[in-house]
Amino acid sequence: MEALKGAVLLYLVVRSALSPVLVVANDPSPLQDICVADLSSPVKVNGYVCKDPDAVTVNDFIYHGLHNRGDTNNGNRQKTTQVFVTQLPGLNTLGAAFARLDFDVGGINVPHTHPRATEIFLVMEGALYMGFITTANKLFVTTLYKGDVFVFPRGLVHFQINVGSGPALAFAGFNSQAPGLLQIAPSLFNSTPPIDDSVLRNGFRTDQATVDQIRSNFRTA
Repeated sequence: MEALKGAVLLYLVVRSALSPVLVVANDPSPLQDICVADLSSPVKVNGYVCKDPDAVTVNDFIYHGLHNRGDTNNGNRQKTTQVFVTQLPGLNTLGAAFARLDFDVGGINVPHTHPRATEIFLVMEGALYMGFITTANKLFVTTLYKGDVFVFPRGLVHFQINVGSGPALAFAGFNSQAPGLLQIAPSLFNSTPPIDDSVLRNGFRTDQATVDQIRSNFRTA
């Protein structure tokens, strides 16, 4: 009987090692009630170290100001007001974040990704054309109006643009305290140090003059 048990155990270990593994990724679960981010600490970890609990106050769990419209006086005519862990230290280790998005007429939240979070998006006012692209280059796109909700899967390129006749307002929630933001065009044409032009010419199948023009647009934005 002991030999049989040993053989079964060995089989399960080998089977688990050879079988495909399902991985569900998100911010790690907290191991204590609160871990308010100590944003002044020089210690760098995957997240933020915890503030001394005796120094924590209720203000560490409050963010003021999302009733104010964001300043859309920029090239995209759009403003995202983030409420991530750096704005709300009480979010540290809780796996959540929030944002307000304001759009002028024609304003665009340019194609971008959040490498660490899925985003759920609620339209409060206006009409927003939005969508995301899968790794198979399939586009899922629609126009949403007041009260509509859309979800952008984690890490996929997505965008929103105001196609209405007036300003638009939306709110977004994320399942990470620090979702990350990678805007596609600026990351390619305005990185530090810059990507070699040959990569951009060949990657976009274009010429040097076009690469130079696009670079100049971002550097003067």
